[in-house]
Amino acid sequence: MRKLGFGLIAGAAAVMVAAGCGTEPPNYQSVWSTSAAPTSSAAAPDSDKPVPIALYLEQNGVVGQTVPPDKLTDLTVSFPTPAGWAPYFNTNFAPGTRVIAKGETYPIAMLVVMKLTGDFDPREAIKHGYVDAEMSQNFKRLNASMDDFKGFPSAMIEGSYDLNGTRMHSYNRIVIATGAAPAKQRYLVQFTVTGFADKAVEEAPDIEKIIGGFTVAVPGAPPPPPK
Repeated sequence: MRKLGFGLIAGAAAVMVAAGCGTEPPNYQSVWSTSAAPTSSAAAPDSDKPVPIALYLEQNGVVGQTVPPDKLTDLTVSFPTPAGWAPYFNTNFAPGTRVIAKGETYPIAMLVVMKLTGDFDPREAIKHGYVDAEMSQNFKRLNASMDDFKGFPSAMIEGSYDLNGTRMHSYNRIVIATGAAPAKQRYLVQFTVTGFADKAVEEAPDIEKIIGGFTVAVPGAPPPPPK
């Protein structure tokens, strides 16, 4: 168990840059950062600046531990793998992170699940769900929603941003889910799909299949009522 001393990823592209630098040591913190370099949680935050959700949770005494999605017993978290995509492994990724990619670069889909310990208000925490994405260089919001996802508090933001001179397109969803009774364990789920912006139309069928098949659910629970 450790403090949530990291920011959530605005897109998997920053992680891929860190992972591709073979001369750098593994940096698990980079998985949750908007840049390849980790941010320091020791510095006092500027009260006038938006607070990323992970920092908000840390400030409220919440600690987290990564859990491989396929090891969860009280919650189902998954997404499909289209033809031509395959698991992608790198020591820079936090243990338990599920990643698939098409080829050796982009597009890429990433899923991280954090088991949370500590008392906090999920509805207040999720209000910070856009911050990390909007911190990306020259970020342009294309779509966003604070509607619940499968009955759980959620923040979804989609947009484009610059990374090392390349325009990227990213879909990012954060879900604060509650597992099955009696424990009703809380989890922070982050799901991100990132690709080159100039190939967004070409890759759309696969990406839409991945996003459309993403699910977070309590095993055996009835589906949430339609809105």
